[in-house]
Amino acid sequence: MDSAYFKPVDELTFTDDYMFGAVMRDPEICAGVIERLLKIKVGRIEYPELQKMLKPAYESKGIRFDVYVKDSDRVFDVEIQNRIVGDLPKRARYYQSMIDMDCLLRGKDYESLPESFVIFICKSDPFGLSLPCYTFRNMCAENGSLMLDDKTARVFYNVGAYENSKDDELKAFLHFVCKNEADDEFTRSLEERVRTIIDSEKFRTEYLAVNLHDRDLIKEGKREGIEIGIAQGISQGISKGARDKALETARKLLAEGIPLATVLKCTGLTEEDLKEC
Repeated sequence: MDSAYFKPVDELTFTDDYMFGAVMRDPEICAGVIERLLKIKVGRIEYPELQKMLKPAYESKGIRFDVYVKDSDRVFDVEIQNRIVGDLPKRARYYQSMIDMDCLLRGKDYESLPESFVIFICKSDPFGLSLPCYTFRNMCAENGSLMLDDKTARVFYNVGAYENSKDDELKAFLHFVCKNEADDEFTRSLEERVRTIIDSEKFRTEYLAVNLHDRDLIKEGKREGIEIGIAQGISQGISKGARDKALETARKLLAEGIPLATVLKCTGLTEEDLKEC
């Protein structure tokens, strides 16, 4: 595994997956981010669950949330999306369904489902309209004034359009995520928190351990015959067994939180291939 796949700890920023999770581990910061994104007041939240894994009892695709947060009557899933993939809307739909299942696994009635938000903070424009925020709620197609009121929302932020935001706090936050430049009190606190975490020996040790673990997973994949050059073989029609093996390795790597770009590089698969994962 080439060490270039993993960013040196001193170069990490707020938007890097592992750093994002570390900063959002602070409940006050986590609540502050959500309040700026949704323009709501967040009450006392349960300690954020980072990289929370949900998988139903039956055989189905499990998912790993970046940050999974609950307050007294709401649930928030906050994802940092450094690259846009074509299935983002359906991914949001699936995340929502898994949240609902998690909330009902305790045997509660449907009416007890809390209000829930699936939030994607995107480094690229997910819908190409240059809006800083895209909010989706269910409404009647025949009468736009009739809302389904199922207490769900899927919200996508386009940080590159921060200048188009009319809300100063949201604009400052999106600007920070986009440019890594702090220009208000809250984003300066995020910037300071990143520096503090980088200087933490505990964090540096954990980050190194995660990278070593990821490297071992990649090496295991290579030992199973999934080499970088396999892409050429796939395009020329390798056996179904070899392709299935590549897909299985990709599933393992993605389940462990390995970045998509690394999985593609290691297995030789394409993003289209990985839609089967």
